[in-house]
Amino acid sequence: MRYVSTRRADDAGATFEDVLLSGLARDGGLFVPECWPDPFSSAEIEQLASLDYASLVGRLTKCFVGDAIETKALERMARECYAAFDHPATAPLTQLDSNLWLMELFHGPTLSFKDYALQLVGRLFDYVVASRGQHLTILGATSGDTGSAAIEACRGCDNLSIVILHPAGRVSEVQRRQMTTVDAPNVHNIAIEGTFDDCQALVKATFGDLTFRDANNLAAVNSINWARIMLQTVYYAYAALALGTGDRPARFAVPTGNFGNVYSGYVAAALGFPIAGMLIATNANDILARFFAGSGYRKNEVVASINPSMDIQVASNFERLLFELYGRDGAEVRTLINDLETGDGFNVSADKLAVARHHFAARRVEDEQALDCMARAWQQCGMLIDPHSATGLVVAEGNVTNMPTICLATAHPAKFPDAVEKATGIRPELPPALADLLQRPERVTQLPNDLAAVKEFVSLAAASHKEGKVA
Repeated sequence: MRYVSTRRADDAGATFEDVLLSGLARDGGLFVPECWPDPFSSAEIEQLASLDYASLVGRLTKCFVGDAIETKALERMARECYAAFDHPATAPLTQLDSNLWLMELFHGPTLSFKDYALQLVGRLFDYVVASRGQHLTILGATSGDTGSAAIEACRGCDNLSIVILHPAGRVSEVQRRQMTTVDAPNVHNIAIEGTFDDCQALVKATFGDLTFRDANNLAAVNSINWARIMLQTVYYAYAALALGTGDRPARFAVPTGNFGNVYSGYVAAALGFPIAGMLIATNANDILARFFAGSGYRKNEVVASINPSMDIQVASNFERLLFELYGRDGAEVRTLINDLETGDGFNVSADKLAVARHHFAARRVEDEQALDCMARAWQQCGMLIDPHSATGLVVAEGNVTNMPTICLATAHPAKFPDAVEKATGIRPELPPALADLLQRPERVTQLPNDLAAVKEFVSLAAASHKEGKVA
């Protein structure tokens, strides 16, 4: 398996190891497979339905990893990873109505769907870097959950340093403390005076300085890293195998800001799993809803909401879909992204929009609607759900059909106790392993929205870990 950039400035093709360790292509684009694997046949799908979650991970990821990692090593890492999750089904399904289901993706160590990919990505990083005798500096931006999941996966690894940027005051207290209370010398947190989009732009700009990138051996941990996308396809396949058939495929309702999670469902469908389409739930930061409504792809100011992980106005992974819509023409994609970054955004033709709408539908959900959904879930089902999951559930309830619809519960309600309490009057408690989280000391550095300041911090953090010191 080889990979190319969505901007195709350098079309030599990269290996899976290259893609894993670099994350972002050197031309600024995102990696995608040079050609898509053949879809699984009906007979193969039937065989896959009998596998447990860890076994399904091993089977699906081989489609994209190829011979880059030994099969036995990959299977061992997957079993070790998911054995630590706190539900025997790993990603259990709860039925809410005759054709409505909730998939619980908060049973990992940081209570977020990000664990399902990042716990294994961390092991893959360490495995590949150790085999090369290298040290890697992982750099990422988070709107709340990616940071804690990535830190948990990489904490204490001898071959890795990790630096995570988050927008100061724009993540929940639980989200922040899950990052800043980790006492490990290779973990470094930066609170940026700005929005998540500012954090994401700083990370991309840092990777864009190729000399700096090479000197510090940088790797990306955001959903721009293909390994994240690859591993997130598994829970879509897992749920579709449980509830869908060729004659009656399942749909998914997905709260999303950066388009990575929902794009993973698109990939799972391309692999042949019985998936009918993706319902995108956005909040007031509705660039995706506006695009699928036919209003083009244009940035607005980021608006703070009760679901901060979705407070994003530039959905980075959307570039991967554009690449497919434009016939894998990297020059066209470069023009579109330049128009977004320097101008008023862009429109796509009616035929391209129709292709996109064949796979995706999108809707904006207001905070009040999400709060009302949370209240109803508690009153009618005795179930506490977080505001992001509620946003997806609102969209699913508005698109009832005779096929199974699976809503992704992307975070544990205790990660957003203020919103849950406002909706239900119940303040959810953290699980026992995190019960003292609010009393733990924090380690974080506040920096301005300034590229030079961030690069200086990253270089010091990388050097200090190599020398066995704390930055």
